[in-house]
Amino acid sequence: MLDLAPLIPALPLVGFVLLLLFGKRLGERAAGWIGTVMVLGSFVITVGAFVALIDRPEQSRQVIDHVYTWVHVGKLNIGVSYLIDQLSITMALFVTGVGTLIHLYSIGYMHGDVRYSRFFCYLNLFIFSMLTLVLADNFVLMFLGWEGVGTCSYLLISFWFERDSAASAGKKAFVTNRIGDFGLMLAMFLIFSRFGSLQYFGSHGVLNHAGILSTGTATAICLLLFLGAVGKSAQLPLYVWLPDAMEGPTPVSALIHAATMVTAGVYLMARVSPLLHLAPDAGTVIAVIGAATALFAATIACAQNDIKRVLAYSTVSQLGYMFLAIGSGAYVAGLFHMITHAFFKALLFLGAGSVIHGMHDQQDIKFMGALRKVMPITAFTFIIGWLAIAGVPPFAGFWSKDEVLLAAYDKSVVLWIVGLVTALLTAYYMTRQVILVFFGKARWTADAAANQLVDAHQAQEPVATNHESDALVAQGHSSRGNSATAGVVGHDAAPHESPWTMVLPLVVLAGLAVVAGGLNLPISGRFGEVLTHWLEPVVGVHDSQTAKLPLAGAAIVAAFIGIVAGRAFWLRKADHPGLEPRVLRRAWYVDSLYSYIIERPGRALANLSAYVIDAKVIDGVVNGTGALVRGSGSQLRKAQTGYVRNYALAIAAGTALLLGYFLVGSR
Repeated sequence: MLDLAPLIPALPLVGFVLLLLFGKRLGERAAGWIGTVMVLGSFVITVGAFVALIDRPEQSRQVIDHVYTWVHVGKLNIGVSYLIDQLSITMALFVTGVGTLIHLYSIGYMHGDVRYSRFFCYLNLFIFSMLTLVLADNFVLMFLGWEGVGTCSYLLISFWFERDSAASAGKKAFVTNRIGDFGLMLAMFLIFSRFGSLQYFGSHGVLNHAGILSTGTATAICLLLFLGAVGKSAQLPLYVWLPDAMEGPTPVSALIHAATMVTAGVYLMARVSPLLHLAPDAGTVIAVIGAATALFAATIACAQNDIKRVLAYSTVSQLGYMFLAIGSGAYVAGLFHMITHAFFKALLFLGAGSVIHGMHDQQDIKFMGALRKVMPITAFTFIIGWLAIAGVPPFAGFWSKDEVLLAAYDKSVVLWIVGLVTALLTAYYMTRQVILVFFGKARWTADAAANQLVDAHQAQEPVATNHESDALVAQGHSSRGNSATAGVVGHDAAPHESPWTMVLPLVVLAGLAVVAGGLNLPISGRFGEVLTHWLEPVVGVHDSQTAKLPLAGAAIVAAFIGIVAGRAFWLRKADHPGLEPRVLRRAWYVDSLYSYIIERPGRALANLSAYVIDAKVIDGVVNGTGALVRGSGSQLRKAQTGYVRNYALAIAAGTALLLGYFLVGSR
């Protein structure tokens, strides 16, 4: 099965090519199933490779499958080669596994879309790019996958480009990620200048010869690599693209912006852990930024009313947890939380999509309520995701978050306190969302919606508009506009449960969100710390001497306080809009600040350049040349009178001048 490893990324690539060439001819059903089956086949081969890797001795669990030489110039030798080891196969397992479930979900969710086959074409290309990123055995091939997922992110965020908001969100994501990519490229240049190679392992491998670097050089490389991770994984200050990315279809949010692409930065930092061991100051920077991002995004999530934007800021916050673990030297804890997060956050996003589908495109949680009665499966699975992310034992999120907090405590008590407060806020805002969506009174009837609009007007609270529409895309145009009442459900179109293609992935992910904590239970014996033992040869182990039970107890108390506070407040205040602080509703005005210090000066500079350089200099030279030629021609034209006598006189005068010249010259 290890010999078949190149097929893991190749099958989604084949699916992309087939859908690109024949997608429209195949029809909706065939296109959806082709895209899904290709990713499923990749998952099956990945499972086979995983089993084959387990059967090998621990010291032989690193296999490089060379396909062909891509670039060979001087000392630069880059091959298309795939690295199969414990870290890469773990990443490939949940990328292909969760990817398969989201493809299946999309078959039902995107039904009727005029660009149905194109959507699956982009999804397959994304899976190929992500697998290239995690399976690459060198920085250049990794960077190819890195840029590939960025391109696919742009295409999928702006998939419904008829809406200006979607087109702008795609461009925002693309531009913001370029800032991080600049740092990643500089890191690669510095690595090559020191090692003469960009291979991870081998005779000139960067990671198994990292010891030749000085502390300063290792710190510079790690910080530049982290800049790339900050852009891709939405950390402060480059997080602003991810909340706007919710303009894309919900399966995109689940696949790219919860389970896979945004975790690429975490994977990259775990992969270069031998370099981070040499740069403790870089680790401190990573931990501080991760903790700050986690707390900052959690506060914003407490005040959002769009069901997907709550989850978007939650994703930013949870990614901060992962970097807190990476910066604290607990790479396994960060990867463990990345895996559990992929399960419960994909579940929550797909559950949100099911709610939007059942609510006829309504996304404002203030217009929901009591949906557990009409959408029981969606409600049950969403509640499991809520308990997992809130850190309630025995659900998966508790175990992984507890390990992150333990590592943070070992690094700094201040970082642990920030992480603990973030855990409390996470439990609070997720409880708020669950209460407003699934419990309380139904606010989705026409009368209830009308009453809430009156209350919102009286409170001078801007009512959230919706950003996604299955119906409008099925027709190929926007039917939603900016109406605050869009998506209000009448008695003749009550909320309903989603089809089986959407519900089945929810059930599977809910099961994983329950049992995934068993991957790394903090117990001794055969079933204890399985993930730690599996990843130890690649990333090492964070050895903690801190008592775990008191810290785990504090985390449980924090989660309990957040849940109780959220339930007590929002069961009573669900019908009262405008309760959240404006500064949090506006996300601490960061986007406005960026607009003020970047967009406005940039626009002014562009206008100045257009007026001075383009209009005056460039256009002036072009237009001036034309005016000079035209003026010269006008003057020369005066000599062309059309009278023969004038031409005869000119010839005679010229002849006389020539004779005079020769006569004078002969003397």
